[in-house]
Amino acid sequence: MPADAPRPGQPVRGSSTGRPVMALFDLIGRRWTLRVIWELDRAAHPPTFRELRTACGEISSSVLTRRLHELTEAGIVDHVNGYSLTPIGQRLVHSLQPITAWARDWERQLHQPPRSSHRQSESPRHVCDNTDSVSPPHGARPRDPSAVAER
Repeated sequence: MPADAPRPGQPVRGSSTGRPVMALFDLIGRRWTLRVIWELDRAAHPPTFRELRTACGEISSSVLTRRLHELTEAGIVDHVNGYSLTPIGQRLVHSLQPITAWARDWERQLHQPPRSSHRQSESPRHVCDNTDSVSPPHGARPRDPSAVAER
C-alpha cells in the first residue's frame, strides 16, 4: 500500500515539526500531484480513473493510483461516481492562483533582456531589509555611527 499522505503536525520532507505549509508543499510537490489537481479542476464532470489518466497524459496507472489515494486521504479529492475536488480541494486551487500569477511574472522576467549594469545595482529596499536594526554578528563590535562620518 502507498505511504500515507503528508499531514500537518507530522514530520514531512523538509520539516520535522510538520508545519501545515510544509505538509502541503510536500503533498503538492510530489510527481504528478498538481497535474491531477489541475485536471480535476478543469473537468466538466467527475472523470473516471481512465479519463483522468488520459487527461494527465503520460502518467502511469500506479502513480495515478498513489496520488489519488494520497489526495483522497488528505481530503482534497473525493471518489463518488468519478473523481472530483472536495470543497477544500477547490479552495486549494483558488489559493494557488496568486502563486500561478507570480510564476507567470517570473517567467516574463526571466525572458526579458538584461538591464544595464548601473540599473541592476539599484535594488529596491524591502520591508525586511532594515539594516539599521540588524544586530552585528556574534563577537563583532557594534558599528559606531560617528565613525562613518569620520571616513
